[in-house]
Amino acid sequence: MKTFTHSSEQWLPRPLEEVFPFFADARNLEQLTPGWLSFDVLTPDPIPMAVGTTIDYRLAWRGIPLRWRSEIAAWEPPHRFVDRQLRGPYRLWHHEHLFVEEEGGTKVIDHVDYAVWGGALALRFGVRRDIERIFAHRSQRLIEIFGARTRTGNLNQNLTTPDTTA
Repeated sequence: MKTFTHSSEQWLPRPLEEVFPFFADARNLEQLTPGWLSFDVLTPDPIPMAVGTTIDYRLAWRGIPLRWRSEIAAWEPPHRFVDRQLRGPYRLWHHEHLFVEEEGGTKVIDHVDYAVWGGALALRFGVRRDIERIFAHRSQRLIEIFGARTRTGNLNQNLTTPDTTA
């Protein structure tokens, strides 16, 4: 199975103690997901986050209704957690979220390893572009929610790199 990688990082002008709890609430994923995916969290509240927690979602990709089940594979508040797909549209989805205190704010780092049915061909037909659009939307929403201020350097970057490890 050919895997690919998407990495992004974004600095937010808010303390770690404010940023991490936002991400720790599974319901907030609805706020960060573009409307064109018709994304809904199906798991009833409350959703206690811990290693082994499973969360069910419903979404539509290009009009095709899909279900997604993820599991929290690592839970290390307030610095890190990992979710992985148990059932859903990808062959593999392993998403590591990192939170680092930096310059009076919090750097949010996302690292996703994924594989798709159809491999590189599927990526060329829109999967990679859709993932980039999803993370660009997420970045914009985080700016709207937490604010942003100018600072030197490349603050909000989305880096997508193919990884051909099998």
